Amino acid sequence: MGRPGPVTPLSIHSFFAMGSQCAIHLQGDDPDAAQGQALAGEAEVRRIEARYSRYRDDSELARINRLGAVGAPAELDDETRGLIAYAQACFYKSGGAFDITSGLLRQAWDFKSARIPDPAEIAALLPRIGMDKLALTGNILSFAGPGLELDFGGLGKEYAADRAAETCQTLGARFGFVDLGGDVRVIGPQWDGEPWRFGVRDPRRAGAAFASVSLLEGAIATSGDYERFFEADGRRHHHILDPRTGWPAQGLSSVSVIADRCLVAGSLSTAALVMGEAGAAWLDALGVRHITVPG
Repeated sequence: MGRPGPVTPLSIHSFFAMGSQCAIHLQGDDPDAAQGQALAGEAEVRRIEARYSRYRDDSELARINRLGAVGAPAELDDETRGLIAYAQACFYKSGGAFDITSGLLRQAWDFKSARIPDPAEIAALLPRIGMDKLALTGNILSFAGPGLELDFGGLGKEYAADRAAETCQTLGARFGFVDLGGDVRVIGPQWDGEPWRFGVRDPRRAGAAFASVSLLEGAIATSGDYERFFEADGRRHHHILDPRTGWPAQGLSSVSVIADRCLVAGSLSTAALVMGEAGAAWLDALGVRHITVPG
C-alpha cells in the first residue's frame, strides 16, 4: 500500500524541559497537525515535570516528601502510585541498585565544587535510604520512619518520553520519535518504513558516537558517567551513585538499553551501571538488548 500523498520534510519541535534539551520529531502530510501533536506532547512533558520535580515546592513529589520527612503516610493518586510501585519492583529486581530514595545522597555530594565527602557524611545518610523502608497498601504510601524522601530523577524523564509519544499517537501521529535529552521513545518508523538510527555517545569523546541503533519502534535510554563528574585522587567521581554504598558506581562508563518503553530502558540502564561489571550479565539474564562500555 502506498503512502497517502507527498511527504513533507521532517518537522522538529524543540524545547527545554527537565533540565535537558528536548525535541519531538514528526513526519506526515499535514504540517499543522504535526505542530499540534508536538505541542500536545510538550504539554504532557511539562505536566509531568510540574508534578514530579524536586525543585518545585508545589509539586506532588514535594508534598510526599514533606510527609516522608515526619514519617506520615501519603495518599497517592493512581499515576503516582503506579510509578512508585514500578520503582519498588525495580528495587527488588536489581538487588537495590535502582532506588528512588537515594536522592538524599545529594546532601553529601557537591559536583559543582568537586568535593569528595567525608565517609562519615555518607554513613549518616545510608540508614535513611532504601525502598524496603516504604510500603504501598492500596494508594497509601507508608514510611518506616521520619527523614525519608523520594527522587524521581531516575524515571521521570523516561516516563515523560513515553507519555509524550503516546499523546502524539493518540492525536494521529504515526511517524517520528520523542527525544528528551537522549532518552528516546519511537512513535513509529520513518514515512517510507525505514527505521530511525540513533547514535550512542562515546563516553570519553565528546561529540563522537560509540555505536548506532536502528529502531522501528520501542525506546532507547543511556546511563553514563560523563554528564556530571569530577576527577580527584586518580578516579572519576560521577553523579550516578550506588544507593547501597553512597559512592559513585564503578566498572562501567556507559550502559544503553533498548526496550519497549523508555521507562523500562532507563531504569534498567541505571541499575546495570550501578552494578558495574556485573551489569551486563544481569541484562543478559533478563534477555534485554543492551550496549555497555567498560569503565
